[in-house]
Amino acid sequence: MSQFFQIHPENPQSRLIKQAAQIIDKGGIVALPTDSSYAIACHIDDKQAVDHLRRVRGLDEKQLLSLLVRDLSELAEFAMVDNRQYRLIKATTPGPYVFILEATKEVPRRLSHPSRKTIGLRVPEHAITLALLEELGQPLLATTLILPGETEPLNDPEEIRERLEKQLDLVIDGGACPKEPSTVIDLTVTPPEVLRRGRGSLAPFGLS
Repeated sequence: MSQFFQIHPENPQSRLIKQAAQIIDKGGIVALPTDSSYAIACHIDDKQAVDHLRRVRGLDEKQLLSLLVRDLSELAEFAMVDNRQYRLIKATTPGPYVFILEATKEVPRRLSHPSRKTIGLRVPEHAITLALLEELGQPLLATTLILPGETEPLNDPEEIRERLEKQLDLVIDGGACPKEPSTVIDLTVTPPEVLRRGRGSLAPFGLS
C-alpha cells in the first residue's frame, strides 16, 4: 500500500521531503511531479528498485532511463560533454528536456544504454523534485509515468494512487502537471536528433 504525501508545489514542506527521501533511500519507488508530467523514480544505486521500476513501466533492459540531477554541476560525473553540448544544455535547463549524452566510465553499466554507452540526463524545473534531489544529495533514476499499453502520461495523483497503490511505495501529490512527456534529444549526433517530441520548444536546438 503506497503512502500519499500532499506537498506544496512551490514551497515544499521540508518534513515531508525528508520522509520521501527516507522512503527512496530504503529502496522505495515514488511517483512525483515534474515540469512536464508525473514520473516514477528510485535510488540510482539500488538494483532491486531499478528492476521494480522497469516492471511497473513495462520497460526492458534496452530502454533507457533518465537521471534527474539538481544542476549542471553534476553533469561531469555522469556524462562526457563538449562545449557545443554544454552551451545547448545550459541554455535550456532547468526544463522539460532529457539529453542523451555519452556516459562516463563511472556510470554503472545497468544505468547506460547497453550498446551505445549513452545516458539520459535532465535538470527538472519543479520545486518538489529539486527539493527531493537536494535532500538526497544525488540524482534519481526516473522515467515518465506512462503505463504499459498506454500513450498518455498519468497526471492525476489520486488516479496514480488508485491504479498503482500496490506497486508504488509513495505518491507525491504536487497538484496537476502539464500532461506532456519530456522532450528527448540526442546530443551525441550533429545536428541534435529528437527521439521523442514532448514539452518544450525545439528552436534552441535549431530544430522545428
